Amino acid sequence: MTNILVFGDSITYGAWDKEGGWVQRLRKFIDGKNLTNPDFYCLICNLGISGNTSEDLLRRFESETKERVEEGEETIIMFAIGSNDSQFVCGKNKIRKQKFQDNLQKLTDSARKFSSKIIFIGLFPSDDSKTTPIPWDITKSYKNEHIKQYNKIIKSICSKNKIYFIEIFEDFIKLNYQQLLEDGLHPNSEGHEKIFQRVKDFLMKKEIIK
Repeated sequence: MTNILVFGDSITYGAWDKEGGWVQRLRKFIDGKNLTNPDFYCLICNLGISGNTSEDLLRRFESETKERVEEGEETIIMFAIGSNDSQFVCGKNKIRKQKFQDNLQKLTDSARKFSSKIIFIGLFPSDDSKTTPIPWDITKSYKNEHIKQYNKIIKSICSKNKIYFIEIFEDFIKLNYQQLLEDGLHPNSEGHEKIFQRVKDFLMKKEIIK
């Protein structure tokens, strides 16, 4: 059996998608394979928590993973984190860039205790006209200039550690991505569908799932 553990924030959780988000869509795809292929059995667990930063995730990662990993079973670990780290509040990013980089390295080191298949999902761009500031808390902002920098840090950590990275930001920023956002920050149903397709295609191409 294969277990896929997906850690992240509100976008991972599936906020603003009537289908439950890109992770839930991936689960439906995998469940379909479970039902039609007797040689394939894979379970996926959505461990996204709204508001989480890399700091929050680092505190809970090992304890939550230990509860879900069984000896002799394959485990795939996916991280989709960083948007909240990039949040601009009180004149600075919520988690400073160097601290964010350190946290990602610690997450990678911890993940290697459980799996050789570690994947980071890149960040989704924001619509700055709606997120500077965010209407539900005018002391906080999300800006693409910051999200892009944090996305680069994720990519560099993956390159340094020779682990998988799925680019989202650089590809989606070229599209009419504002139409894929519900509130300027969280993808709508169409946005989640596009993330799902990107992740699913990557997993199939790399034969992480077959």
